[in-house]
Amino acid sequence: MTWTDLPPDQRANHLAELGQQLRVDAVRCAAEAGSGHPTSAMSAADLVAVLLGTQLRYAFDRPDDPHNDEFIISKGHASPLLYAALRAAGAITESELLTYRKLGSRLEGHPTPRLPWVKVATGSLGQGLPVGVGAALTAARLDRLPYRVWVLCGDSELAEGSMWEAFAHAGHERLANLTAIVDVNRLGQRGPTRLEWDTAAYARRISAFGWHTIEIDGHDVDQIDRAYQEATATTDAPTAILARTRKGKGAPQVEDQNGYHGKPLADAATVIAELGGARQVTVPVAGPVAEDQQPHTFPVRGQLSLPEYEVGESVPTRDAFGAALAALGDAYGDVVALDGEVSDSTRSGVFEASHPDRFFQFYIAEQQLVAAAIAMQARGWRPYLATFAAFLTRAYDFLRMAAISRANLRVVGSHAGVAIGEDGPSQMGLEDLAAFRAIHGSTVLHPCDANQTTALVRSMADRAGICYLRTSRGGTPVIYQPGEQFPIGGSRLLRSSPDDQVTIVGTGVTVHSALAAADQLAERGVNARVIDAYSVKPIDADALRTAARETARLLTVEDHWPEGGLGDAVLEVFADGGVDLPRIRKLAVRTMPGSAHPEQQLHAAGLDADSITRAAAELTLE
Repeated sequence: MTWTDLPPDQRANHLAELGQQLRVDAVRCAAEAGSGHPTSAMSAADLVAVLLGTQLRYAFDRPDDPHNDEFIISKGHASPLLYAALRAAGAITESELLTYRKLGSRLEGHPTPRLPWVKVATGSLGQGLPVGVGAALTAARLDRLPYRVWVLCGDSELAEGSMWEAFAHAGHERLANLTAIVDVNRLGQRGPTRLEWDTAAYARRISAFGWHTIEIDGHDVDQIDRAYQEATATTDAPTAILARTRKGKGAPQVEDQNGYHGKPLADAATVIAELGGARQVTVPVAGPVAEDQQPHTFPVRGQLSLPEYEVGESVPTRDAFGAALAALGDAYGDVVALDGEVSDSTRSGVFEASHPDRFFQFYIAEQQLVAAAIAMQARGWRPYLATFAAFLTRAYDFLRMAAISRANLRVVGSHAGVAIGEDGPSQMGLEDLAAFRAIHGSTVLHPCDANQTTALVRSMADRAGICYLRTSRGGTPVIYQPGEQFPIGGSRLLRSSPDDQVTIVGTGVTVHSALAAADQLAERGVNARVIDAYSVKPIDADALRTAARETARLLTVEDHWPEGGLGDAVLEVFADGGVDLPRIRKLAVRTMPGSAHPEQQLHAAGLDADSITRAAAELTLE
C-alpha cells in the first residue's frame, strides 16, 4: 500500500514527517562533511517529500527500467535533499548518507551518474530543465511511454537563458508530461534573487510560453499534493509549480537569512533537535505505470549501405555527413538527429527527409539542443546533433557537463575555418578543435574528403564519450576510395619517400593544400612527407614519432586559431622531449579574417599551397 491510499489527514501527517526527515538528513550529512548546501535543501524538503510519497513512479531496485519516471534536481547544489530522499526510499543506507562529499563516496557535492538513479549530472545551474525537456520529448516521441518528468528548479537559476530556451521549447511542443517545480526561496548565493517571492511575476512570464502555472505555499503539504494532482491532470501543456518557500526552513537561526548559502549549520545538533530529531521513515514509492508496454522501436530498412563517392569528385564533407547520417538511420532504429535550425546547411536535413519521426528541431537554441541530446542518450538512444561549429560555443557548458554525465554524444560542427569564405568571422568556427580537445574523454575528428567522412560518421555511432566531427562548407576533392577504413586514433600517410626532409601534417581542407605544396616542393628538389591527421584526438603519436625520426622537421597546417588545435596536439606528442625531438612549426589562422572567397581566405591566412611551400622550404634550411 502507498500513502495515496491513506485517509487525507493521515497522508498529510506522513508527508509532513517525511519532509522533516529530509531536512534533518540534509543537516546531518552536511555537518558530517563539514561542507554543503543544507539550507537550499531544507527549503525544498516538503516539495520532494510529497513528490516521493504521492506522485513519483519509480522502481528504485531497477534504476534502468524504461518505465520509471525521471526526477531531475536542476538545483544540483541541493544534493543533500536528493541523497536524503534516496535513503527514505531505501535506495541507500544511513551509513552511506553520512559519507557525503568524502573521498570515494558516490554522494558527491553535486549529483553525478556514479549513482545509478542519477542519469545526468547537475550543478551548473540552468541545465536540469533543458535536460528535462529532452527527457519529456524522449517519452512522447521516441519511447512512447507514459512516464513523467519532474524537475526541481531553484529560483536563482531562472536568470539563466537556458531556462527560457527550455520554457519556450516545452511550451511549443506542449509537453504535458513535464512538470517544473520551482523552489522560490527568495535568496541566492549572495543575496535576494531578482524577483524574490513574486511568484505571480514568474507565473506571468512562464505562462507566456504556453505553460500551465500554479502558485502555492511550498511548505503546505496539502497544497503541494493538490498541485501535483493538477499537474498530472493537465493534458495540453507542461506545468510549472511556483512554490514560495523559506531557505533554511525549520532552523530559526538561519531561516530566510542571507549569508548561510553553501555552509553547514553551525550548531547542527540543536537544529536537528528543533526539527524533532533523526527519524527512520521509509516511504513506499509507487512503481512505474504501464510496465507491460514496451518502449517503441523504429523499423530498419536493411543492412547499412554508406554512400560512396568517386575519386576526383569535388564534394563538401557536410554533404557526405548528411547522406551518411540518413544511411545510418536506415540501418539503426535508435539513431536520432537534432538540429538548431541549420539543417539545410549542415545537411542533417537529409536525415529529416528520410526519418522525420526521429528528427528534432530546436530552432536557434543551442543549449536546449545539446541538453535534449544528453537526455536522449541517457534513455538509450544514439543522438547526432549538428549546427555551425561557431555556434556550439553557446552550449559549451552543456558539453562540459555532458562529460561529467558520462554521456555518449555525436556532435557535428559545420562551416568551420576561414575556408567558409564570404560569411566572415562571426560564422567561422576557429576555436572548436581546441574546445572539444579540452573536454574529458572526447574524440575530435576532421575528415578531408567525402569517403573518409562517411566512414567516420559510422565510427562515431559506437564511440563512447563526446565525439566531435568537423565538416567543411565547400567542396574538396575525393582522394580516398569508397570503403576505406579510418580507425579513430589513426592517420594516413599520403606522400613519403626514404629521402623526405620535412613532414607536413594537415587535417581537413589543409590536407589538400599540403598535397599541392608537396608537389611544388618536389619541383624545387625538396622531398616532403604528407600526413592526413584526420583524428586530432586521439592523435596518431606513432606516425608522428616515425616522421620526426625520419625527417626531423614537422610543419602543422590547420584552418583554426594557433591555440589548442592540431598544432598543439602534435606538440604534445613530443612534450616529454627525447633524442628524436624534431623542429616543429605551426601554420594557423593568426589574424582576424574578413569576407573574401575561400581561396583568398586561405591565402590571407597563410594556409594555401604557396604559403605551405615557403614555410616548409624555410624549415628545411633551419
